[in-house]
Amino acid sequence: MNQTTRNKICFGLGTVGRDALYSLVSMYLLVHLTDVVKFSDDGLAVIGIMLTLFGIFDAIIDPFVGAIVDNTKTRWGKFKPWILIGMIGTGILTVLMFHNFEMDEVSHIILLAITYLLFSIFFSLNDIAYWSLMPAISKDQQVREGVGAFARICANVGMFAMVLIYLNVPGFFPDKSARDAYFLFAIIVAAIMWIFQSITLIGVKEDRSQLEKTERTSLKDLFRALFKNDQLLVTAVSMALFMIGYCTTTGFGTYYFKYAYKDEGMYMVFAAVLAVAQLTALSIFPLFRKKFTRKQLYTGSMIAVAISYVIFFLSFEWMPLIVIAGLGLFFAQAFIQLLMLLFLADAVEYGEWKLGKRNEAASFAVQPFINQFGGAVSKGIVSFTLIISGINAIANSLTGDPIIDEELIAATPDSSLWIMKLSMMILPLICILIGFVLYNKKFKIDEKMYAQICKDLEERNKQ
Repeated sequence: MNQTTRNKICFGLGTVGRDALYSLVSMYLLVHLTDVVKFSDDGLAVIGIMLTLFGIFDAIIDPFVGAIVDNTKTRWGKFKPWILIGMIGTGILTVLMFHNFEMDEVSHIILLAITYLLFSIFFSLNDIAYWSLMPAISKDQQVREGVGAFARICANVGMFAMVLIYLNVPGFFPDKSARDAYFLFAIIVAAIMWIFQSITLIGVKEDRSQLEKTERTSLKDLFRALFKNDQLLVTAVSMALFMIGYCTTTGFGTYYFKYAYKDEGMYMVFAAVLAVAQLTALSIFPLFRKKFTRKQLYTGSMIAVAISYVIFFLSFEWMPLIVIAGLGLFFAQAFIQLLMLLFLADAVEYGEWKLGKRNEAASFAVQPFINQFGGAVSKGIVSFTLIISGINAIANSLTGDPIIDEELIAATPDSSLWIMKLSMMILPLICILIGFVLYNKKFKIDEKMYAQICKDLEERNKQ
């Protein structure tokens, strides 16, 4: 196996456990707090505000974390030490967030605040360093597309494995309470993350030829890299709007199938169908790439997303329409997330070409900024929608008796369901379309321009 293939496989496998763990926190922490821990409306309101503010704070400091990574010089390179530190920290903190300690609601909120804030920081260290490895592996666009596509496939395997497993966790530990079961599950997921991340640490070989020549990134350099790189800014804002919409929709997933569709178990079946759609999309992306430009693929994917949201909203809980909407949405979403990752990678060379200095990690700090900001805003939207709609109050009234709980869920008011669906489908669609309009007007790095940028940089380096 040559090093290029080895890099592709080892880099991609690192996302399996990592994205499984991140999905456990980003998609199911609120579900755990409402359905397992059963926080009151007041407690959930505090948590919603806290998770939103902490997420935005972490998104703001991500560029500074990127500067720290950029300034790192060790015998193991500048990325791997932070991948290691980040993976250890996030694993431990995830276990603490899903703890089964006996404590009152106020104490629980305080512990959650500390662990969630630290989790966000450690995950940013890992995420920035991890994705910064990709442009350090190769400058060839085709190689990057192959590495990025395989990494996204592996990431989706981890994410959808979590979706399929999460609701069944209590059944894996029949002698344990639900809280004990999820605590043990969090420990297992953390261990799996460490194993897969170790594959990346051991197997990937980065190009360190420029490491000794790289100047330190000062605060002035950091702000120049972020605010003078117009293509990086356009990508960041467009993708942040997309992630707000996407994370909001997925954040309502279990609630939608439990309270609107009236069959929580169907969420796993639906998720399995969507997993196939995303993995298929990522697998055949190279075939589409041979026939269409990146801009054409991005535009087509956005059109598919918009149509899918409209179908989803008008499905009235009829499963065939839900499946059609889900397939269209997640197939297109896989293309969009991969394309945005590639746009970020190209913006690294653009920044070096325009500003005269290469800042991989500072530039790729945009990636966790996008995820953290989108996730933070979506958690606030989901939390307050659950409170305003009355769904959290219904969740607190559930007894665990299937017959009684089925009657309580069936009695969910239509007004509550419409409030949830507006937040889940219409609001995300508006955010995503605004981001697309911005990209369409401002993003200008196409294949021809990128080739010229690389040629200019090569000549400049020779001189």
